[in-house]
Amino acid sequence: MKHLVSSPEAYLSELTEARKTSMQKLRTVIKTNLPKGFTEVINYGMIGYVVPHTLYPQGYHCNPKLPLPFINLASQKQFIALYHMGLYAKPDLLNWFTNTYVNQFHSKPDMGKSCIRFKKMELIPYDLISQLCKKMTVEEWVEVYERNFKPKTKK
Repeated sequence: MKHLVSSPEAYLSELTEARKTSMQKLRTVIKTNLPKGFTEVINYGMIGYVVPHTLYPQGYHCNPKLPLPFINLASQKQFIALYHMGLYAKPDLLNWFTNTYVNQFHSKPDMGKSCIRFKKMELIPYDLISQLCKKMTVEEWVEVYERNFKPKTKK
């Protein structure tokens, strides 16, 4: 479900009350726990948390005009999605997250590569998401991104 909005507040205003409550709580958890330097934007029609061009002028390799994405939050048709690029790029972070999730909830998280899907709003692990947000600084993310995703230049 793509939203054509210009601000996180406008994005949230389009949601049903039940979705809005969960999305607002996730947004607050992310904003409160992300290390300094990440900026909240609308990115790819979702609420995004990015490394701004002021800190990483090269931008995103897929489109250098865009800031480097890190986390996106979206209300999809059947679920809320949290996209955390660090989970895709750093296997030890993914292992920490999935193991901690299983230990707390006795089931595997519903995940894709960088996407965590929450189909039941009452089961969103806000405390675990707050811990996840604290795990990587802007500097660490840029290093991981450059090592894993940025195309290598030929010498």
